[in-house]
This record gives sequence, C-alpha cells and structure tokens, in this order.
Amino acid sequence: MVSAHWETARPAASTAQKPKTIHDFGGFPAELYRLQYPAPGAPALAGRVAQLLSASGMAADLDPLRGLDHGAWVPLRYLFPDADVPVTQLSIQPHLDPSHHYRVGEALQPLTQEGVLVIGSGSLTHNLREVRFNAPDGESAPYVGEFQDWIQRTIGNHDLAALLDYRKQAPSAVRAHPTDEHLLPLFVALGAAGAKSIAKRVTDEVTYSVVAMDTYVFEATPMGRQGAALSDRAPAPTH
Repeated sequence: MVSAHWETARPAASTAQKPKTIHDFGGFPAELYRLQYPAPGAPALAGRVAQLLSASGMAADLDPLRGLDHGAWVPLRYLFPDADVPVTQLSIQPHLDPSHHYRVGEALQPLTQEGVLVIGSGSLTHNLREVRFNAPDGESAPYVGEFQDWIQRTIGNHDLAALLDYRKQAPSAVRAHPTDEHLLPLFVALGAAGAKSIAKRVTDEVTYSVVAMDTYVFEATPMGRQGAALSDRAPAPTH
C-alpha cells in the first residue's frame, strides 16, 4: 500500500509483523475509531521493496513500528474484508515531484511478477477547502469533472510526459490539488504497472462535490494479469 498519509524524507517501508490500525483523522463519529483492520504484516516484502529501490539508486528505510493509516486500511477493508492478506505500507515524499514517484513505481515492477499487488491510495482531486458536506448526492463541481476527464484521457493515451507535468497541463490542476500528495500514489502505481499498461477506470465517484474518488486498475498485459492498481479511499473519512 502506498498511501498519501505516510510522508517521509525518503522512501520507507513498514516491517511491522502486526501493523496497528492508525486512526489518523479527527471529528468523525466514534464508530470509526473503533474499527480495526488486523491484517498480518509483510516484513519480508518490505525488505524486498527496500532492495529494489536501492538497486535503482534510491535509498530506503525500514520502519518496524509503522502501522496502517486510514489511506491504507479503509480501501483494504473493502478489497480484503477478512484482513487475511499480508500487507506492508510504503511512504511518499511530498517534497519530491511525480517523476520521483513514477521512478519508485518502476523500481517495484518486479513485484508484479512475484504475486504482489501494488496499490496507490489517495484522491484524484483533493481540495478540502472547497468541501461541501451538505452537497446533494451526485453533485460535482465543474472543474472536478474536467480534471477527471483529463486524467482518464491522458492515461488512456499513454502520455506520460503530460501526466508527470500535470500541474501545468491539466485543467484546474492547482485548484484540484493545492498540494499534490494525494495524487502522488497514482504515479507509483503507474510506474509499477509499466508505461504501456492497460488502464481501466472502475469508479468515478465524487464526494462532497469536490473530492473525486476515481479508481483505476492497471493491467500489465492484454492477457488480464493485474500488474498494479490505484485505489482511492472510500468516501469517509477524507482527510
């Protein structure tokens, strides 16, 4: 899991044997804070991640204590509700650009041949200053749809250069992402799947009028083998 909610100076992977469920949000109903996701850790995989990154010229750290933040465990509760799939989390570097995160994904490409699912978790748009909690279901600010359509079209065209330069080329990019940490996991998933992977958008839900929760699955070959996936979090919480 590559979540927008673990930020470090350089890549770090969790070697926790039993990752704790981190409730890193505030102001929500008490029921959310009682939820647990007791999936086993994957320390050997974390070591493999660090090895691959090092081989690509990127130093990586191992963190024996890091649990799963809500960017990780919320989508995992839907994907693997029995919490029986081992998982490790990899951090992002918000001070570095999409190209860095794409290179991180490229370094992880061998994992897609080793029975590992690479998931990036964030939001396709994430301007919380414009959130409307009372927005009617299905309402979407016009700029949100424009940004969604641009991402889908640009991914479909395999225009990697435009994607990596999205802040200058995408419509309303800075409005959609005042800071881009919530889009950076997308680039890790893209890199892991490969530049010529086949992308399928499976959801395009918008919450609170401005938080797009598009979910993409990337297949590395036409044969349908899943290479990497980008999964946005479920609608709540959306910090």
